[in-house]
Amino acid sequence: MSIEWLAAYLLLGAFVGFFAGLLGVGGGGIMVPVLTTMFAAQGFGHEHLVHLSLGTSMAAIVMTSISSLRAHHGHGAVRWDIVRGIAPGVLLGTFGGTFIASRVASAPLAIFFGCFMAYVALQMVLNVKPKPSRELPGSAGLFGVGGGIGLVSALVAIGGGSLSVPFMTWCNVNMRNAIGTSAAIGLPIALAGAAGYLINGWNSSGLPAWSVGYVYLPALVTISAVSSFTAPLGARLAHRLPVATLKKIFAAVLVLLSAKMLHTVFGS
Repeated sequence: MSIEWLAAYLLLGAFVGFFAGLLGVGGGGIMVPVLTTMFAAQGFGHEHLVHLSLGTSMAAIVMTSISSLRAHHGHGAVRWDIVRGIAPGVLLGTFGGTFIASRVASAPLAIFFGCFMAYVALQMVLNVKPKPSRELPGSAGLFGVGGGIGLVSALVAIGGGSLSVPFMTWCNVNMRNAIGTSAAIGLPIALAGAAGYLINGWNSSGLPAWSVGYVYLPALVTISAVSSFTAPLGARLAHRLPVATLKKIFAAVLVLLSAKMLHTVFGS
């Protein structure tokens, strides 16, 4: 791997890590389109570009989530009761989602996901308050929500923050706690997703050297190395900004993610 590509992976890792800490997102929505472009420029086989990007992104999110989780836990922002309730569904949904990722058409998913993100972003920009009586669902409800978050996260290789944060704020969870808890939820998503893409790509032919399944190790190592350091920086900033500012930043990121996804699917 050349110095230029090494620098590009490191820069991507720094950017992804910072936003993971700031907003509780895993960064896959940023990594996947960027990695797809980078892999294509390096001459990797076209038939494996997307899956390799998805798998590498999920694996990179593991280290980013750990770093972000530790930072938010240090600030007392993680609601572990929510994590315990939602994690089983997240694990099942994410792992199962990797097995259908290569079989489902990406266009309908992109349209649904883009519309959903646009709606959530609008709600946050308008600062719509959730009903005071709304609370988190019981264990069965959290399991079901976790399964849905995990499934969508696997199909588009995100850490789940764009789904879990709006869900928790809708249920009257404090914004800072929602972001911190989302960082914790991102870890089982990343672990199950990385394992699923590794298994799915294990017997695939034509993958580049230094690949394990659909995970490209040079990109994984370099992105993870720097994102582990920048995630705590974003987490510290998250606890200094006012809630209204956090909502606007998160809304802007949601719009950018949805626009990039739609452009990737329909722009080629």
